[in-house]
Amino acid sequence: MIVTYNWLKEFVDFDYSPQELCDRLTMVGLEVDALDEVGGGLGSVVVAKLESVERHPDADKLTVCQVNNGTEVLQVVCGAPNHKTGDYVAFAQIGSVLPGDFKIKKSKIRGQESNGMLCSEKELGLSDESAGIMILSDNLKLGQPVFEALEISDHKIEIGLTPNRPDCLSIVGVAREVAALCDAKLKLPAPEIKESNSPISERTSVIIENSDGCPRYAARMIDGVKIGPSPEWMVRRLEAVGMRSINNVVDVTNYVMMELGHPLHAFDFRYLEDGRIVVKSAAEGDKFVTLDDQEHTLSAEDLMICDGQRPVAMAGVMGGQNSEVQDDTSTVLLEAAYFKPTSIRRTSKRHGLHTESSHRFERGADIDMIPVALDRAASLIAELGDGEILSGVIDNYPAVLEPLSIELRREKVVELLDVDLDKETIQVLLESIGLDVRSGTTSDSLLVNVPSFRPDLEREVDLIEEVARLYGYERIPVTMPTGTVDAKLPPQRQVVQRQLRHLMVETGFSEAMNYSFIAVDSMKKIGLAEDDARYLHVPIMNPLSEDQAVMRTSLVPSLLETVARNLNYRSHDLRLFELRPVFLSDGDHQNCKERLTLTAVLSGRREPEGWAQSQGTVDFFDMKGVVERLFDSMYIDDVVYDAGQTEPYFHPGKSCALKVGKDIVGYAGEVHPQVLSGFDIDQPVYLFEVDVERLVSLSGDHACFKPLSRFPDVIRDSALLLDEQVTAADVMTIIKRAKLKSVEGVTLFDLYTGKGVPDGKKSLAIRVRYRDLERTLTEAEVNKFHDKLIRSLCHQLGAEIR
Repeated sequence: MIVTYNWLKEFVDFDYSPQELCDRLTMVGLEVDALDEVGGGLGSVVVAKLESVERHPDADKLTVCQVNNGTEVLQVVCGAPNHKTGDYVAFAQIGSVLPGDFKIKKSKIRGQESNGMLCSEKELGLSDESAGIMILSDNLKLGQPVFEALEISDHKIEIGLTPNRPDCLSIVGVAREVAALCDAKLKLPAPEIKESNSPISERTSVIIENSDGCPRYAARMIDGVKIGPSPEWMVRRLEAVGMRSINNVVDVTNYVMMELGHPLHAFDFRYLEDGRIVVKSAAEGDKFVTLDDQEHTLSAEDLMICDGQRPVAMAGVMGGQNSEVQDDTSTVLLEAAYFKPTSIRRTSKRHGLHTESSHRFERGADIDMIPVALDRAASLIAELGDGEILSGVIDNYPAVLEPLSIELRREKVVELLDVDLDKETIQVLLESIGLDVRSGTTSDSLLVNVPSFRPDLEREVDLIEEVARLYGYERIPVTMPTGTVDAKLPPQRQVVQRQLRHLMVETGFSEAMNYSFIAVDSMKKIGLAEDDARYLHVPIMNPLSEDQAVMRTSLVPSLLETVARNLNYRSHDLRLFELRPVFLSDGDHQNCKERLTLTAVLSGRREPEGWAQSQGTVDFFDMKGVVERLFDSMYIDDVVYDAGQTEPYFHPGKSCALKVGKDIVGYAGEVHPQVLSGFDIDQPVYLFEVDVERLVSLSGDHACFKPLSRFPDVIRDSALLLDEQVTAADVMTIIKRAKLKSVEGVTLFDLYTGKGVPDGKKSLAIRVRYRDLERTLTEAEVNKFHDKLIRSLCHQLGAEIR
């Protein structure tokens, strides 16, 4: 929001310098981003008279001017088309520095000497555009600085407002804050309305069909208006706050909006069909052309201002081209209304239209400012356009909004601010910004009626914040927060999650971060049956796209999509993992339970490319090594790799379930080629997934240690003839069940099928290491232990000794 120093002084008397004012505003929460002096450093740009204007002898578009600056006559070459002999102009003398750090020097232009520059409004920073040089009034004193002569020396103050302060999106709003700072009275404009004998009710009417979107709509009519340029003072004011002058009627609506903070709109009444206004929602799919000559397709949620037949304005955002004020307009219907902020915000975003009007309405305009703004604008239009205001005003306000009342307790103010303020001081501070404050329900409380221009004040704590900033943040004592620090161990789930993440990174994996939303058909792409519980998705209410429509029940589709994306970028050697929750529906598609899951993929070369590295690619056993390390880090023993159970998205015969006891905690294997084809992946991918929630419950607290024996070990090797379906894990399980305390370790060191081994059989060779912690084992003792072990294997697995 841009305000000017002189404009503020019209509404409140204060003695602050521009810099002091900026400092004080910042301290009460209106942070000043910039302070610029209008005409600062331009004292050498003076009023001058063109004594003669002649064509340049060597250039068709240039003129040679004799310029009288009040003390001497200087020759200046000019390229503007809009000057003649006798004109008074803005003359930048040699040495002047114009905005943009443009320094005026003596020069020669096409052989003609030029001793300065005739300036346009744009070159002096007074306007964004200009068609030629400034032509001044001939009653100004020659040699006088232009900004002083025009009485436009001022200071522009740019305030960075937060979205919760729409009350300060006007000169009056900021002046109200200044009045509170210096304990002065705010002077609001008091428009004088001179009405004709013709009543407005005979010419037009207003119907509100959507009162939720438009609680109040008021209108006045001005007849006999003459459209023309605005007076210089209004043009300067508008340009100072960043607005372009258009014509006297449109400029008045913009001027009043900047002055009072309430947007208005002017219609050319002759273009309103049936001569009336209807406020209603748009018809879905209707087309509407706004003032910026852009066509918009309307939604049924858009609130529109219509006449008897069609839309004529996008409510609170922008007017329509079909009813804009034109050069021959003579009757103006002036609108002042209040629109629901959420409705305007959605319409503005939907159509990509952010205007000064929508900026105010979507933050919350002042519904009680409507009659003041309407009368102020009508009186200015009548004054500047020689128009006649019809008698009466249409004010359609079906349900009057009652002000919010908030109880403010003094003890709560003292508790939060740590300042002992009495009730009277609090009341004075709040009344200084226009709040209606009365005695509360108790002797130590106040009842505050919140005015309509402060929609941000909703709770007691909001009022306490107002007390703090008006009392002065700098006056509130600085105290360091005190408290106790409780040293607590993190929960086991968090410890395991952090440990897994570190382990995967240490093993050479990179973490992938995918959205928790997937496409509805993702489970079908990985081959799950339709009766699988993971088909029950929890839908997203407002999905970003069809590919992110439901919460994911598995990390596998997202990670395979990440693999495919990397392969498209020719990154073929991949080690990726994702440690995120999946969302399993409880059956009603509305609620779900989260389960933390770890999923990882390997693909490509085993070692980085290089002359000394092998060219081998990763396989199942590379992945199995990572899984084993993972379980070891969790201190989980007795992990079984069960090839008899797997998931549909794994290659049959090249995958297994990961079991701890009878519980399945995950799966590992090569991804099925058909699944890979669905993701456009053309190289083998190995994947494992683990239910981290189960790992948390199974993980040990710490590693178990036992002392090293100082006695020698004894090794026994045995070759067992077993059925082909018997796994090495079965053999290890039987050995562990034997519970021989002298068994230090068991190693499978050979697997053989072929000559000498019957069909349907295989040979497994195991090496058992025996050692005691307290003595040296004898040959007889070792043979006894080993015989017991072999008998168990033969009895339970049908093994034979080769």
